[in-house]
Amino acid sequence: MTKAVHYVGFKDDRYWNAYRVFGGPRFIHRWWDQRAAREIAPGDVVIFADGEWWQEPKRFNSPDITEIEPTGDVDG
Repeated sequence: MTKAVHYVGFKDDRYWNAYRVFGGPRFIHRWWDQRAAREIAPGDVVIFADGEWWQEPKRFNSPDITEIEPTGDVDG
C-alpha cells in the first residue's frame, strides 16, 4: 500500500513549498477535523500548516479537497 501525504490547513503558497519537500500522493484537508483524523492510515505523513501534531481535531467537519492525480509537475 502506498503511503499518502495529508496537508492540513494550507491557505497560501506554503502548500507548494511543502509539496516540493514531501510530495504525494496527497490529500488536502482544509481543517484538522475528525474526518481528516479518521482518514490517516498507518504510515501516512501529515503536514500541518500551523500548530503541532498533537492538536485536538475540530468537532465539526469541513468539506475537503480530495486527491488530485499527480502530473509530475508541482505547478499543476
